[in-house]
Amino acid sequence: MFGYVFFGLFLVVLCLALYDRLKDGSTGMVQVAVIVGIIWAGSLVASGMVMNAAIAPTVALYASDPALATNNWSLIETISGGLGNANGEILGGVFTLLISWAALKSSQLPKVLNLLGIVVGLVGIVSLVPMLNSLAMLYAVLQIVWFIWLGVIFLRKNLD
Repeated sequence: MFGYVFFGLFLVVLCLALYDRLKDGSTGMVQVAVIVGIIWAGSLVASGMVMNAAIAPTVALYASDPALATNNWSLIETISGGLGNANGEILGGVFTLLISWAALKSSQLPKVLNLLGIVVGLVGIVSLVPMLNSLAMLYAVLQIVWFIWLGVIFLRKNLD
């Protein structure tokens, strides 16, 4: 819940940093990727805020009507999950695919990182297919590796 909010805010910063790094290489693709990334960030913040806002009223409702509170929480989870891309990682997948593709074209990031990002993005997009939704877990693990590697690249560049 709180994690989605903070991740969304940090994702905006990452989008802007990536735009700054890649804007001269593949302008159109980078612009679209950053817009998708910021939309993704907004959906994550919204998802987290819905869950955060629902906790107190649902707990209060539970004291008087546990069954209704359970139904209420189920509805909140559905809304929050929809906002947070729980039915497939389309926004994160498109963002990662486009950023990695643009970085590959501009040679501003390591080639292997870009190829990993393209794979991560494709796995995320494919996880939208209902029968392949379980790929979202693979996407999440690969996405974490990609984010960490990207962070190391940015930190090294800033320290030089």
